[in-house]
Amino acid sequence: MTPPKPASRPDKVSLWTYARLFRRDILSAQPERLYRAWMAEFRTPFFRSFLVNQPDLVAEILKVRPDDFPKSDRIGEGLRPLLGNSVFLTNGETWKRQRRIIDPAFEGGRLRDTFPAMWAAAEAAVARLQEGKVEIEALTSHVAADVIFRTLFSIPIDHEIAAQVFTRFRDYQRSQPILNLAAFIPLPRWMPRFHRRATRDAARDIRALIGRLVEQRQAEIAAGTAPDDLATKIMTTRDPVTGECFSGAEMVDQVAIFFLAGHETSASALGWAMYLLATHPEWQDRVAGEAAEMAPEFSAISRLRISRDVFREALRLYPPVPMMVRTASCPERFRDRDVPTGAQLVLSPWHLHRHARLWEDPDGFDPARWGTENGRTCQREAFLPFSAGARVCPGAGFAMVEGPLILSMLVRAFCFAAVEGREPVPVAHLTVRSREGIWLEVTRRG
Repeated sequence: MTPPKPASRPDKVSLWTYARLFRRDILSAQPERLYRAWMAEFRTPFFRSFLVNQPDLVAEILKVRPDDFPKSDRIGEGLRPLLGNSVFLTNGETWKRQRRIIDPAFEGGRLRDTFPAMWAAAEAAVARLQEGKVEIEALTSHVAADVIFRTLFSIPIDHEIAAQVFTRFRDYQRSQPILNLAAFIPLPRWMPRFHRRATRDAARDIRALIGRLVEQRQAEIAAGTAPDDLATKIMTTRDPVTGECFSGAEMVDQVAIFFLAGHETSASALGWAMYLLATHPEWQDRVAGEAAEMAPEFSAISRLRISRDVFREALRLYPPVPMMVRTASCPERFRDRDVPTGAQLVLSPWHLHRHARLWEDPDGFDPARWGTENGRTCQREAFLPFSAGARVCPGAGFAMVEGPLILSMLVRAFCFAAVEGREPVPVAHLTVRSREGIWLEVTRRG
């Protein structure tokens, strides 16, 4: 069974039609030809953009010369009410300083320290799940948020403030498209950003709640009673260049992106992984068999090879962040095309992961591909679920422990089957989700 794709749009539409499609769902706005193109150019009255799929050019932008291609401010306009000046949106020296403080918290040894919290969150998810028809994205959102709060602040999702953040984030996710008007029309700084009122209100509430957690942790650090979790590690790490720590306001920005990146993206990937297993029962049985003897020890993660390949395949087919945009800071020439200063360079995991000239059976679900020569080559050159190069997600290793672990524990306890007539349709707002949720039939595994 081939996993569902969104419908492609016609190759020629007006700018305003395209903007409307892009605002509603960036996936169905994409023409079929882009799944074969190495590079494509789009011109509007306000800017020029280039979709880049050629692997060596993607590497040039992300790995070889990242400072020449900073993150585009256009995409950040839609997320700034929640994320402020977080590491996800900044560039240059500000971004480098932020990464110098954040990166040590996600080094290899810290994954072992966070594993018990991940296991506890997964156990809680198994205990909550009931038999019957279940909208599985609600479950994956809940468990991913639980993991973030347990590992970041040592509190479970049913903690008063954590529960409020989770609830308001669901409101934010439903009201916030990935792009707003400023993505299409350059607006002066003094002009309003046209964020929806519901988006602004939810972002304000979330940041206020996060601020309370940060203030409490600052007091615990000062008193010497703070737990040794990710929040404490980040808040007590000094920039080796300046000797400064994050201020409270800066920490609110960073926690906001940790929650968005660590919760929203993991929930997306887990939801699609569950659906793929539900529609491929032979792989579901293999995951369950592998997980049968799993013990609550960090070393167990290295033995979850099948689950890891399934999760990786879900990230390929449904990358949570479907597109990344960079800006050309100087004139370039790519594939005999002039790329002017200020042009937008779109790097699209959604297209790259399904590119017909790179992958064997690009639209098929095949976790075994990662052991083939084609799969290994494409993993190096055409697989960007966490970006790549200097701006690779610092939580990539975290996600590759969390995802296979939760997947294995759920499948060990339950069987999942697709619900007839409820095939999910992928759409993208903050991340790639299903338009009307992912509905699965859940029965307890005998």
